[in-house]
Amino acid sequence: MAIHTPEAPSPSRGSAQRADTLGTPQYRRLFGAGREVTIHWLTFLVTTALVLAPVVPILYQSIRNQPLYAAGGAFTFSNYAHLFTEAGFGSIILDTLYFAVLTTVFALAIAVPMAILLQRTRFPAARLFGQVLRWPIYISPLVLAFGWIVVYGPAGFLTTTLRESLGWVPWNLYSLPGMAFVEAVAQVPVAYLFCANALAASDTSLENAARTVGAGPLRILRSVVVPMLRPPMLYAGLLIFGTAVETLSIPLILGQPAEITLFSSFLYEQGIDSVSPDYGLLGAASTFMLLTTIGLVVVQARLLKQAQRFVSVRGKANRSGLLDIGGWKWLGFAFVGIYVVFGALLPMIALVMRAFTSLLTPLVNPFDLFTLDNFRLIFAYAPYTESITNSITIAFIGAVAVTLFGTVVVLVARRSGFRYARLLETTAQSPHAVPGLIIGIGFFWAFAWMPGGDAVRGTLLALIIAFGVRALPSAYGAISPATMQLGSELDNAARVAGADWWRTVSRILVRLLVPAMLASFLLIWTQMIREYAPAMFLAGAESQVIGTTAIDLWTQGETGSVAALATLQIAVTALVAGLAGLLLRDRKSTQDKKAVQSVKSMKEKTHA
Repeated sequence: MAIHTPEAPSPSRGSAQRADTLGTPQYRRLFGAGREVTIHWLTFLVTTALVLAPVVPILYQSIRNQPLYAAGGAFTFSNYAHLFTEAGFGSIILDTLYFAVLTTVFALAIAVPMAILLQRTRFPAARLFGQVLRWPIYISPLVLAFGWIVVYGPAGFLTTTLRESLGWVPWNLYSLPGMAFVEAVAQVPVAYLFCANALAASDTSLENAARTVGAGPLRILRSVVVPMLRPPMLYAGLLIFGTAVETLSIPLILGQPAEITLFSSFLYEQGIDSVSPDYGLLGAASTFMLLTTIGLVVVQARLLKQAQRFVSVRGKANRSGLLDIGGWKWLGFAFVGIYVVFGALLPMIALVMRAFTSLLTPLVNPFDLFTLDNFRLIFAYAPYTESITNSITIAFIGAVAVTLFGTVVVLVARRSGFRYARLLETTAQSPHAVPGLIIGIGFFWAFAWMPGGDAVRGTLLALIIAFGVRALPSAYGAISPATMQLGSELDNAARVAGADWWRTVSRILVRLLVPAMLASFLLIWTQMIREYAPAMFLAGAESQVIGTTAIDLWTQGETGSVAALATLQIAVTALVAGLAGLLLRDRKSTQDKKAVQSVKSMKEKTHA
């Protein structure tokens, strides 16, 4: 006699029944697709549109004989022929390359020795010097250029002093080497951070091995430490070279008075400064500059493929004491001290002093020339005050918007099953290869070309979009590493509880990413409050920013007002950076504790 037993429910059916009993949330479906698919595709399309918006009009304009917004026109390559044959572009290319090479050499020659001295040797006040060397990151190269002119320009404080005492001055800022050195000072913190971080993260087993065979400290530095710095030196060098190619502040402030034209100032002269701009020539030059910077990024990626040959950080770290270089440390101390005092601190101090004096000269006591007229001029004229308000507004709204959007992009690219996740990641990081001037020119034509674009062009919204696209790679770079550190068990635990992708990332992952998002906000705030290059083409009469206003004041000869405006920018940036740093430190410690508790709770529920 057959005995019939009730069929046991399958695990999948039992899980479904338990989920129904617990009340699994039901989510709306748009056009038959789940909301996570909709979010993935929307993020991908918006990112692609923002990145391509300034690039496509430039490429199209370069092969048109009429402005994009004009009726008619035909395809032509005569713009490129005109650029390389009649516009004197050949000498501009040579001068730009010379300027970029000198800038890279100067920056690395200063930054690499300082990184080695502060990170690998017993150096007096190493931590203090390391903090001071980071300060110029928060200062715009435009502001730094103004400070250098106040001190080392033809009528500068130190220049006048030496001319009175020696009868001659050994430097000339209004030359290609002088311009390159000023730009190098602005880029030294970048190279220093790359090299210092690499040295701080690596162990010293190779140095210990060199000690066992009798190598002295100087031999170890020369034969072991310096070769291991090739990858960060290469990366920093290519980054500085590309930045020097696209920079506008130094060529505009120091190059124009000496009739020195580089890539960026050529675009400025052909666009903003020209009475009747040749848009075809401008498009061809912009395309050439865009391809140059993209080429540098490709070269950088290819050269760094061999970086694994220089890996010195293994699973088992081996730390040892710092190298004692004896009396050489005092020579190094003098080298670092001279740079910090005369390269970074003195120009900033002089700029602030110039803001509070009617004239800064060694012939008269500065306290006898004390005045607040420079600040009164800024606050008495509405457009100047509006530029400060505009910069703060753009930086705040832009930093919030880019951080939030960048977080969604990172989560889609890194924590989803979206089929084009890798392409989305590449697209989000690609704007770092597009110079600020190119973004400004491209969006200028994009808004002129697209229906209804005239209502956006010249407004703060246009600047927020342009600045935001330029800052998107920074947000991605700040948030992506933190996302990769979050374990996948968090996602799995939420899915077991019935949450879909969006509920998982919005309720769990985003909360754990708050410290990284705060760091991203601070980074983007600093970048946007300094930014001005896209605004040269996009800003209207009521949407000027601090950078564009400072350039206008400088061309009018209002040195004191420029110094006052720069001082206000430094003060606002320092205030926000300090507050954000304190908030970030407190939030991170609290969030780390919550994250540990959340992971333990998730694991316990999953096992149960």
